[in-house]
Amino acid sequence: MAETTASRPEERRLPRVKPATDIIEKEDGFYIYVDMPGVSKEHLVIDLNEDELKVSGKAEYALPEGQKLGHVEFGGGEYFRSFTVSHIVDKERIRASLRDGVLELHLPRQERAQPRKIEIQAG
Repeated sequence: MAETTASRPEERRLPRVKPATDIIEKEDGFYIYVDMPGVSKEHLVIDLNEDELKVSGKAEYALPEGQKLGHVEFGGGEYFRSFTVSHIVDKERIRASLRDGVLELHLPRQERAQPRKIEIQAG
């Protein structure tokens, strides 16, 4: 049986994973679906800085006391993905929801400016 590389859980480094992602464009904006199994809302971070949207999360599975890992194929991991946000996205209205291990981001389009008449001021 194989053991973990570290004797204490805090020394063990979780593998970093680029999660599977789907991006769908609709009339009202863009929808990004990020597969993040095992990540809870408390371990999920979504940051927007300028035109870069970063998504990261951590999934850890605790072993019962006295048990050792024998073989792991899906265990814990750190997820990370970044996206460049288009200028047509209304950054103030971005929404996120997490359900059944899938993060859904909605990046709505900006409202189109309506044509208007410009008044001329007397000089």
